[in-house]
Amino acid sequence: MHLAQAAAFRHKRQRSEGIAKRVTGLLTLAATLLVPLIAIALVFGAKSILVAKPLSELLFSETWQPLKGLFGFFPFIMGTLWVTALAMFISVPPSVLTAIYLAEYASPRIRALVKPFIDLLAGIPSVVYGIWGILIIVPFIGNYLAPIINGLFGYVRLFRNDNPTGYGLLAGGVVLAVMVFPIIIAVADEVISAVPQGLKEASLALGATRWQTIRLVVMRKAWPGVLAAVVLGLSRAFGETMAVLMVVGNVPCVPHSIFDAAYPLTALIANNYGEMMSIPLYKAALLAAALILLIIVLAFNVASRLVLIRLVRVD
Repeated sequence: MHLAQAAAFRHKRQRSEGIAKRVTGLLTLAATLLVPLIAIALVFGAKSILVAKPLSELLFSETWQPLKGLFGFFPFIMGTLWVTALAMFISVPPSVLTAIYLAEYASPRIRALVKPFIDLLAGIPSVVYGIWGILIIVPFIGNYLAPIINGLFGYVRLFRNDNPTGYGLLAGGVVLAVMVFPIIIAVADEVISAVPQGLKEASLALGATRWQTIRLVVMRKAWPGVLAAVVLGLSRAFGETMAVLMVVGNVPCVPHSIFDAAYPLTALIANNYGEMMSIPLYKAALLAAALILLIIVLAFNVASRLVLIRLVRVD
């Protein structure tokens, strides 16, 4: 009797285990297929303009005049790359240094005090960041920072703008950088904290200072994880819409200075999708813009993943 009950219990447990395995496997497969399904949907949506216009014209033309059937994405692609690059340039060094401080120097009391504020930054709606950018960042850049930099470095095209309004790449980069801070800090902090204590103690025992230990031992071990944190921040910066739309100026031209207005792909889609759909190829053009954005993000993520794998192998 007991053997029969044990066999029945074992059979029931194996059956529930099999069901759990199949359900979780199906959910994993569904999550994995989301990206290709999204890409396929965008390709079908953009098919008409991809057939009607040469790809070289779409990618490299600087003319955006939908009423004349001209859909050049180059200004929007460059605006996206510029504002994202500025955001990462501004955000990565202070984010990594903050993560190092929290993981290696801060007392438990300071960590308990600071971490909730960093987590709160990640939860603030993007429209609030956009309003903050309009009220604080844009006037500061237009009235103070741009004139000073123009006076000092105006001979360099990258820093020159004859009529800065504050709305432009730098404002978008600053707002995006603040939005990226909590992502990079949270992930990098966890990675740095996970470095074995024995490695640190061995380095200190050999006479290295604490900063030398962090720089030469801890960061060398944690570097792949820190890079992964930066990639997460990069993906967030690429895909952000509302905050950038509010401060970047939204002018469809190729920027040449950090004070120039720009028009990222995300802002183009958000501003125009659902509008003027009576124009031939307009909806397909916006879906093509979404497809280009997806491809750019995937390319950067794949490239960073390959670099990350190589770093792990070298270590």
